[in-house]
Amino acid sequence: MESKKLELEIEFIAKKFVEAISEKEVLIISHFDTDGITSATILIKTLKKMDKRFSVKILKRLEEENILNLPSDKVVIFLDLASASLNHLAKRNLKDVFIIDHHEIFQEIPEGINIINPHLNGKEELSASSLVYLFCKAISEENKEFAKLAVLGMIGDLMEKSLDKLNNLIINDGEVKRKRGLLIYPSTRPLNRILEYSSDPYIPGITGNPQGVIELLRETGLSPSNGKYKSLIELDDDEMSRLVTTIMLKNPTVKNREIIGDIFLIKFFNKLEDARELSAIINACSRLGETETALQFCMESSKIKKRAELIQTKYKQLIISGLKSVSELEKVEGNGFVIINAREKIKDTMIGTIASIISNSAIYQEGTMITTMAYYEDKIKVSARSVGRTGKNIREVLTSVMSEIGGEVGGHHFAAGCSLNQEKEKDFIDRLKKSFEIELVKI
Repeated sequence: MESKKLELEIEFIAKKFVEAISEKEVLIISHFDTDGITSATILIKTLKKMDKRFSVKILKRLEEENILNLPSDKVVIFLDLASASLNHLAKRNLKDVFIIDHHEIFQEIPEGINIINPHLNGKEELSASSLVYLFCKAISEENKEFAKLAVLGMIGDLMEKSLDKLNNLIINDGEVKRKRGLLIYPSTRPLNRILEYSSDPYIPGITGNPQGVIELLRETGLSPSNGKYKSLIELDDDEMSRLVTTIMLKNPTVKNREIIGDIFLIKFFNKLEDARELSAIINACSRLGETETALQFCMESSKIKKRAELIQTKYKQLIISGLKSVSELEKVEGNGFVIINAREKIKDTMIGTIASIISNSAIYQEGTMITTMAYYEDKIKVSARSVGRTGKNIREVLTSVMSEIGGEVGGHHFAAGCSLNQEKEKDFIDRLKKSFEIELVKI
């Protein structure tokens, strides 16, 4: 019933959007991660079909300055952004503003803002790309062909495990093939290569260690044929079971349910590909400043495919070195929290990925709040994650700390972030520690 309410709201706002763009150009403003890039691609393809004029901006973060500079003569549509910027939008009093987002809303929605957000109708766990797909499908049923892009965004935002009614519908629309197996991607490439670069799960002694990989495969009883190892999807049930057992012995705190799941295979570039790998390629391009490449990859531009894959190889290497840096950094640790201040040692665009990998590893106890920090310009990017997706509401913790320092927070219950000026670095760390210490005193 709740999802029905959301679908009706999407249909209503889609109609308003079609009316608004009848005589106006569209400005698409989207987030730079996989979910934001796939969201933008779905809308771009839809507007092209409608022969509408549009321009696109991809942003790392939406700041007040971006909103102050918005044109008043265009239809502005935010994707995977703006739920935390409603106060700034209220000041501009713009007409024809649309928001399609899935982040929690803590501000009053200004009059005249058209917003699609599952937190307002139904609470169903949906990625922004899923919402944009349903929005574009409401404009025309012909847009069903873009469902596979929504699946890539869904996977980029780790929503594929929350297969509620609407997510299942989108997966079916995208003609996605599923196979049960080990969640290490790409499942279509040789095992030795994917284990060496596996960061989720991170396997101690294996990730980043080619010799350790060969040893693990030997222990599993898997050997190369004609100099080449099988891919994951080529393994039979017995081989898959032995591989899972060996990995769990290497990392005993990893739970079976965390590393076993559905492998999603999507037809991309006329070939069946692992959706997690495609999602990771888009993410890598964006986080290394190549949003144009990410968009063209989503458009299945054959010219760009090789470039995107090379960027991803570089990105994987940076992740491995980032994880090495983290292991060497001094950390601020206490009951229920860890603060990792990388300063300039890790790029601000990668610090969130590093936080996610650490929170999915077996290094810290469930419920621990991992807070990572990295410099950019004269500011600090903060990304926080909860180990095992349990424990405190991270967004609320950061909101409480930032209300005293000054700044905006975005994100969800178990994954959130913010940015602050570098001169507030010590103040932020002290206040974050204090918020946990106060909690302990209460207990």
